Amino acid sequence: MSTATTSKNPPESAPADPTGSGVSFLRVLKSEWIKVTTVPSTVILLAVTVLVMVGLAAGAAWGTVQLANEAADRATQSAPSAGATAEAAPTAVPGAAVPTAVPTEGAGVPTDGAAGDSADDSPGGPPAASSLVREVPSSGVLFGQLLIASLAVVLVASEWGTGMIRSTFSAVPKRTPALLAKNLIIAVVSFIVGAGAAFISFLVARPILGSADLSLSLGDDGVLASILNTGTFLALLAVFSMGIGTLLRNTAGGVVTAIGVIFVLPLVATILQNLGDWISDAARFLPSNAGAQLVMAGTTAEGDLTQLQGGLVLGAWAAVLLITSIVVTKKRDV
Repeated sequence: MSTATTSKNPPESAPADPTGSGVSFLRVLKSEWIKVTTVPSTVILLAVTVLVMVGLAAGAAWGTVQLANEAADRATQSAPSAGATAEAAPTAVPGAAVPTAVPTEGAGVPTDGAAGDSADDSPGGPPAASSLVREVPSSGVLFGQLLIASLAVVLVASEWGTGMIRSTFSAVPKRTPALLAKNLIIAVVSFIVGAGAAFISFLVARPILGSADLSLSLGDDGVLASILNTGTFLALLAVFSMGIGTLLRNTAGGVVTAIGVIFVLPLVATILQNLGDWISDAARFLPSNAGAQLVMAGTTAEGDLTQLQGGLVLGAWAAVLLITSIVVTKKRDV
């Protein structure tokens, strides 16, 4: 008697979806957010960026106060000389007309509220302290550029260096959502850091400036826009730098290239500007120069980009790098 043995075939597992359509963009965003916020060095770097930006703004406020005090001292010293001139007037002669000394603004006697301005607005002199007050909250953005640009490059280029990008693109085969999520996360973080640091700088600078009777409020022309645009500047610069890191896939090379474009090229253009007017004209459209116009709260100088134009130019730089990095990444092997 023979017994027949039967074997059951194991149930076939469902094939993996090669298109990656099961991964939603929100889940990709969440994963990228976890990557950024769970690395202690990244959080520490962002905190240091805020602290240094606020510290630089406090230093700028103190320097503005010193400038106002020096202007007031010069106005005070010029007042006695004006009085001595009036006392030295000729003695009145009977029957003769008596000249009356009428102090004017041009005679060295400051008018009310102009002690900090009139002495500094002379040609070739330092700028008036009151004209610098509105620029104080965003004065730390120069340092913010350095750290945010470096961080954006490191966040994306390090994934190629460690090979973790393979896991990312295995989970998101289309690649584009992953890159968009990375850029969106770093842009949001940079905006919060920039605008938050500028607003804290505003709060810190107010009592410092108040010691010299210099007022600063959100209602002043351009102050609130400058605070918000500080965040916009760093956000667009982060996207620009992340595009460089994505294209080069190398941390050191990406950081050097980003810093070179942001800081070195404007210096080179300044050195060579005497060789032709076209150099200074072209330098206006560099990312850092356009961003500086975006955060400016004062009056735009003749020939410079306006605040809106600066934002559009910097946005164009960021968009070109973002689109180029996406196209190249989809065509290149990991």
